Amino acid sequence: MELQHISEIERATKGGRVELFRFGIGLIFIVGVMLYALSRGQGESSLILVIAAMIGGYMAINIGANDVANNVGPAVGSRALTLGGALVIAAIFEAAGALIAGGEVVSTIRSGIIDPDQLRDSAETFVWVMLSALLAGALWLNIATAVGAPVSTTHSIVGAVLGAGVAAKGFGIVNWSSMSAIASSWVISPVMGGLVAAGFLYLIKRSITYQADMALAARKMVPALVALMAWTFSTYLMLKGLSKIWKVDFLEAVLYGLAFSVLVFILVKRYLGRTTSVIANTKSGVNKLFTVPLIFAAALLSFAHGSNDVANAVGPLAAIVDVVTSGGAINDKATIPVWVMMIGALGIALGLALFGPKVIRTVGSEITELDQMRAYCIAMAATITVIIASQLGLPVSST
Repeated sequence: MELQHISEIERATKGGRVELFRFGIGLIFIVGVMLYALSRGQGESSLILVIAAMIGGYMAINIGANDVANNVGPAVGSRALTLGGALVIAAIFEAAGALIAGGEVVSTIRSGIIDPDQLRDSAETFVWVMLSALLAGALWLNIATAVGAPVSTTHSIVGAVLGAGVAAKGFGIVNWSSMSAIASSWVISPVMGGLVAAGFLYLIKRSITYQADMALAARKMVPALVALMAWTFSTYLMLKGLSKIWKVDFLEAVLYGLAFSVLVFILVKRYLGRTTSVIANTKSGVNKLFTVPLIFAAALLSFAHGSNDVANAVGPLAAIVDVVTSGGAINDKATIPVWVMMIGALGIALGLALFGPKVIRTVGSEITELDQMRAYCIAMAATITVIIASQLGLPVSST
């Protein structure tokens, strides 16, 4: 009995050391953000800038800890990826999505929920509204992550901005037309995601698992599915992510994306030609063919999620930085500094690495049992939904 107690104490001590290490790394990041923000402000503005940057970094860590599980949870739950591999892929692609394609949704969080015009006579109130929203959203996410609950960071920050704005100026400050579009997208996105996932699964079952020779059917169908994924993502990347360095119209992006998808189709078909000759003609055998497409789908979803959800961390921060650096003016349009986007991108990646595994396990295996086929359908449906929302500038929930 004594030995059992000693063993339990040792496990608790080890767990405590791990938690302390995680919090230590997170604290180092926040201190780094503080020091950098100090170098950006002047005089009295420095304090506000530092507080806002630190809370923005804290919010970004919480987003990474909670929301990024949506992207890689299915891949981990279906055993297509190890937890470590999932963390690396998600961290890289989340940061890339935030830095390359995160601007549109940041603008919506900054000025689409409440009307900044009603606060033009009081820049200080506007700053406090944004600070309150950031802190409220971050604290709620921290609580949810601690209990392992996957919640929507988008709902958290949009609700926080709305609540802080109403507290400051009443319901008249709310941009109801924009809020209607955002709220309707919250209804449309799960319905759309469900329909697309069901459509993909139905297509896969009809064209592969219900066929007599499943391996041969997979050789024909899987390259087409991967090519569709490549077409969707490459078109989105050209329209959104690369728009600052390479301008293309919608038709050009679609055609370039189509050309890229044809190349992907040829490469995947050749790869499967070698693979399918050695796999068993069973559902479990064919299921393994979806491992690589699922990994790519998880990476693309991480990119799309980074482009959409970085706004939750840096939208209010970008608004505060703009007010502080412009001497108290609340501008209609504001450039989002690279360092602000970097806080969001790095914070999300760090939060995922330090605190994400608990929620990843919940999403991947504790909600429903997943195989690679179903996990692929889920990841692709979520990717398409979030990409469309990001293109429209709508903050939607990947959860």
